[in-house]
Amino acid sequence: MNIGLDMMGGDFAPIEAVKGVKQYLLEQNFEGLSLILFGDEPQLTALLIEYDVPKDKYKVVATTQIIDMNEHPTKALKEKTNSSISVGFQYLATGKIDAFISAGNTGAMLVGAMFSLKTVEGVLRPTISSVIPKQDGSTGLLLDVGLNADCKPEQLNQFAVMGSVFSKYIFGVDDPKVGLINVGEEEGKGNILAQAAYPLLKENSAINFVGNVEGRDVFNDKADVMVCEGFTGNVILKLAESVYDIAQNQKVDNPYLNRFNFEIYGGTPVLGVEKPVIIGHGISHATAFSNMVDVAVKMVNTDVLGKVKEAIQKI
Repeated sequence: MNIGLDMMGGDFAPIEAVKGVKQYLLEQNFEGLSLILFGDEPQLTALLIEYDVPKDKYKVVATTQIIDMNEHPTKALKEKTNSSISVGFQYLATGKIDAFISAGNTGAMLVGAMFSLKTVEGVLRPTISSVIPKQDGSTGLLLDVGLNADCKPEQLNQFAVMGSVFSKYIFGVDDPKVGLINVGEEEGKGNILAQAAYPLLKENSAINFVGNVEGRDVFNDKADVMVCEGFTGNVILKLAESVYDIAQNQKVDNPYLNRFNFEIYGGTPVLGVEKPVIIGHGISHATAFSNMVDVAVKMVNTDVLGKVKEAIQKI
């Protein structure tokens, strides 16, 4: 298995990316894994030696350009063909790696995923999701969280299917409960999108639909998979991220609140494309990079995107 990492993306790259690679290899020691590291070869080689990363576990692919965080995604990918992100997608598209990870320019990663890879047959629009820590210790999934600010009911129906498959094979939830983010519990509540999506979800035999989920239910066990359009999802995501920041600022050490630290989940998978793409937070440190590799390995091992394809084609 070959997992590709953009070593130059993120506010603290490449040092934290190198430390994350070492952390993963020390903690997991996964046999048969090779990490393909894209970036400035002299700089990376020096850091890999400094941090004593096992030489037999990685290969450096030299790139000479970096797509900065504030660059226009499409323009940057077109003009910077030897950037770590561009070359990474070239390797992924041609089968030289099995998954690609970056904490760099989010827009460039999304554009690369959409246009370098094929969308799963039948998928109207790929989606990005976010992990939601539940009070009972379980792990929820929220999607979409920003890729699709406006959606059609049919897209939410597909998000529910893709999220259910991911929850089952990555989080180990046998029969994920699916909820529709709404402003009330009763059927018929909500805006035009929610009202139109509800009957589609209710009639979808491929999911375990439990009805509407209100804001107060997001962190309890009412639903394992929660669907909404990306505008609402991104607001919820950013609110959840702020919980951990507030706890840290107030010096609150609470086991549940500590689970809001995004680093322990790694990054955001793009669901609906044919190969695993993991997008990390720009402020990712070593733990986040390590966990992004872990998610990528699980996605490849379980063939979760192949199972997404099967589930989408059934509906």
